[in-house]
Amino acid sequence: MNDSSFPAGCFVTGTDTGVGKTRISAALLRRLALQGQRCAGYKPVAAGVSMIDGVPVNEDVQLLRQAGSADVTDAEVGLFQFAMPCAPHIAAALEGRTIDRAAILAGGQALLARNDFVVVEGVGGFRVPLGADWDSSHIACGLGLPVVLVIGLRLGCLNHALLTVEAIQARQLPVAGWVANTVEADMAYRDENLATLQHELRERRQLRCLGVVPWLDDPQPDAVAAHLNDAAWRAAFGPAPAPR
Repeated sequence: MNDSSFPAGCFVTGTDTGVGKTRISAALLRRLALQGQRCAGYKPVAAGVSMIDGVPVNEDVQLLRQAGSADVTDAEVGLFQFAMPCAPHIAAALEGRTIDRAAILAGGQALLARNDFVVVEGVGGFRVPLGADWDSSHIACGLGLPVVLVIGLRLGCLNHALLTVEAIQARQLPVAGWVANTVEADMAYRDENLATLQHELRERRQLRCLGVVPWLDDPQPDAVAAHLNDAAWRAAFGPAPAPR
């Protein structure tokens, strides 16, 4: 297992939906797997499935399972999967189901106990309602993992990033760092926005930049992983443990 002074996992959240959380999570899992770590992804709430050979499949859940090195099932990676690609509490209501917070935390703890590292991916942004009195931030708090913030580089990202950091820190969760992910190939003033993020997050708040991912035509895990900052990841999560 990891040196006890370093976390055995992280919680990946985003500034919004569609900012590349799953791509970054899969890239991190691929990087860990190549280092010889036993690692698993965990996306406990996922909305939107496709039928493949008559079987409902959530593409994000499947990508995380394939990127990790642990022997886990789609059901273990994606505990609550819903058919409709909409807000999860609405998707659950459409199916007459309830998203069980205790079950999500138990599933995460079980994976943490079995693996060197677990990448837990949230849903949408940091505070997506999952029930009448709780939201996705409660998963991060319940598991107590450091947070990796994925910032989608597009108009509005500066405000979204700063508000999300405030929300994370208000819950006294450590921010392991942030990844800037280019989600618009032709974003106006991309470099200027990135420079502002570096100033606001790295220089003013001392938050590590864990990577800057350019626009990729084919964002497979290996291609995304090439743009992660190894030194920054090691500083946040420690060196790879000896293979089991």
